[in-house]
Amino acid sequence: MKLLQFLLLLIVSALAGCSGALPEVAMGDCGVTGSADAAKAHQTSVSGGGALLASRFASFEALKAAVEIEYFDGAGRPVPPGEDAMAARVTHCYRGHEVAGILHAGLSQGDMLKAQGGGFLGQVALIYTSPFAVANRAELQNVMRLARRRQNFFGQGDAAYLDFAENMVAHITTPETAFISPADTSEKGYLNTFNHVTAQAFITSFYSEELADFVGDVHERHNMPELVKGIFSDSQLVDLVQNPTDNYVDIINNEWGQELGNQLKAKYHITPETVWTADLLANYLNDIQAYFTWVFQIGFKPFKPEEEVVFRFTQKINYVLNMQGMEG
Repeated sequence: MKLLQFLLLLIVSALAGCSGALPEVAMGDCGVTGSADAAKAHQTSVSGGGALLASRFASFEALKAAVEIEYFDGAGRPVPPGEDAMAARVTHCYRGHEVAGILHAGLSQGDMLKAQGGGFLGQVALIYTSPFAVANRAELQNVMRLARRRQNFFGQGDAAYLDFAENMVAHITTPETAFISPADTSEKGYLNTFNHVTAQAFITSFYSEELADFVGDVHERHNMPELVKGIFSDSQLVDLVQNPTDNYVDIINNEWGQELGNQLKAKYHITPETVWTADLLANYLNDIQAYFTWVFQIGFKPFKPEEEVVFRFTQKINYVLNMQGMEG
């Protein structure tokens, strides 16, 4: 092994466990008394449970009535918002089941892009900042390729996760019960929720919950780094595009998406070596829609294997996950 490669590997190994510990939330059953009851009752009234719709929360205060948001310092001790906070934990309980998303201070999506374009020194800096990103760089590149429309490489009509979210919105067959608020039809309504849950489910099924969580976290830190400390300006709290309500909802929806991805991974025995067919992908997508039916009490038109978006993404999955030496 070359000396440089050995030194880089040594650095990665040494840094692998350096992040501060945070008290864990036991996933699974959660309480049904006190604040958990209030959160569950509120959630039932706004979106039916499980995944959340940011469009149903009129304010950040309304969101905090439905989920628990806590902040911690670098040693894992609870602190008030902004007081040396280095991590935020968002917990959501529904029907006795609890999920929690933990957002630490750290690498953002923008930092990763800068490191990629920063040559050798930028890549070495990335090793110090996030050994996980370096150790899983091939998988992360594949995730980005699947997440973006790349018509210059895959041809006209190339599909990405957002295409499925858009199709799911178009598939809704019960608009009278689905679109309670005008904002439900906006980018911050069903489209954003479907996109986050679906993308996180796919990443979890393709690889792991840990990788999906990492991807979701670097995205949220890039969108709004203030989420970690919990200090927001008045303009951020009322911004129609970028506000903490939307971003904390995204964190929770990422967690629900990972849970769904694990279930579908087990159901279809999915591994990184799985050869996808249009039938498998259509069934997978229809199971996601079935989950949304349960969550929001709405109906959907099913995906069909012969649809172009299904056919194209099936080809893309098999190419990306089994490709050799693809650039870009």
